[in-house]
Amino acid sequence: MKTLLSAFTALVAFGALTASAHAADLVLYTSQPNEDAQATVDGFKAANPGITVEWVRDGTTKIMAKLMAEIEAGNPVADVLLISDTVTLERLKQDKRLLAYQSPEAKAYDGSLYDADGYYYSTKLITTGIMYNTQASMKPTSWKDLVKPEAKGLVTMPSPLTSGAALIHAQTLTGDASLGWDYYRALKANGATASGGNGAVLKSVATGEKAYGVVVDYMPIREKAKGAPVEFVFPAEGVSAVTEPVAIMGGTKHADAAKKFVDYVLSAKGQEGFLKLGYIPARNGMPVPAGFPARETIKLMPLNASEALKNTDKDLKTFSEIFGSN
Repeated sequence: MKTLLSAFTALVAFGALTASAHAADLVLYTSQPNEDAQATVDGFKAANPGITVEWVRDGTTKIMAKLMAEIEAGNPVADVLLISDTVTLERLKQDKRLLAYQSPEAKAYDGSLYDADGYYYSTKLITTGIMYNTQASMKPTSWKDLVKPEAKGLVTMPSPLTSGAALIHAQTLTGDASLGWDYYRALKANGATASGGNGAVLKSVATGEKAYGVVVDYMPIREKAKGAPVEFVFPAEGVSAVTEPVAIMGGTKHADAAKKFVDYVLSAKGQEGFLKLGYIPARNGMPVPAGFPARETIKLMPLNASEALKNTDKDLKTFSEIFGSN
């Protein structure tokens, strides 16, 4: 009886959430942290008074599972997506799940940061580089420094099997002719470990358990500002990046409000909001957060989202063969 009552209560709660979402002018599904998502929505509403917004936040994998379950049931709730990477949205584009929209704000962005057909647009740059403990004997400047004898057994990184950013990073580096999968084999041979997500890497290097880590930029930069004994390096070859792109769902009944949301997050005002949250804006001509080098000095390594999508299963298999299934 208790089980039936719990199930009924959960069903009513889900129904109420769905009804609430349908009552809104716009429903956003996002992988941003909760505080960031609320700040983004608040900024949009301030710029577009009168538009009501409901938002749902979870990791990209879980958000996509929820979205696909809704699509299978014939009842997709989201109008707009703001999630971690372009490869995920490329999959939706190829499945004809997105609405093309040519935002007038796109002219302020490098062409490599948005889909030419207007299906998705990058909103920020969350790069992956090298962090090191200030007590480390070597100060790395290149990805190849991590396979030197000085770094033997002292390198840790997140696993692409766990972290979407780590998968994008692996696909970016292995697409570079001077690195490739041989670079990952060399990391393994040099005693590097790969498991979990970026948070575990940050903790391991900050505490001195490991000397070097492969990690997303804002984590060590923020911790350094708080006094942690860490530094972050943008390697000479360049960095990979997840860009938290925005896209409109093809079945939206609120296309006008959705287009306004896309325009807002791409606008200078919307990009200032991301800057205040501590991220590098994707829009050209914007400043960077405290602790970051000038935007023009940050070299982004290229990634073809369509090719990355096609190779994902093969790349995950190759990584597992090298590092195991952590």
